[in-house]
Amino acid sequence: MSTSELAVSYAALILADEDIDITADKLQTLIKAAKLEDVEPIWSTLFAKALEGKNVKDMLLNVGSGGGAAAAAPTGGAAAGGATADAPAEKEEEKEEEKEESDEDMGFGLFD
Repeated sequence: MSTSELAVSYAALILADEDIDITADKLQTLIKAAKLEDVEPIWSTLFAKALEGKNVKDMLLNVGSGGGAAAAAPTGGAAAGGATADAPAEKEEEKEEEKEESDEDMGFGLFD
């Protein structure tokens, strides 16, 4: 990660910690206050647009949660339906493994 990206990332974290909206102008103000002149304004604009409307604190707190919350939501009969949905995925994985094995049986190898 470049110095510019790190500077804008840290500026965004500072703004998020203070519950201030993340905008390109505010990011640039923080970067200038840190006396980093080599950061191009495009980085501030990119980060501001990427984080627009998102809660950075929630993103940081839920880094490892992935799809676990959605799996816990179904109850009763819906949970049984979810179990059958996993079976086709396993069959697809088996088919992919078979295809990989069949490539090895072509009668020649890399070093033949």
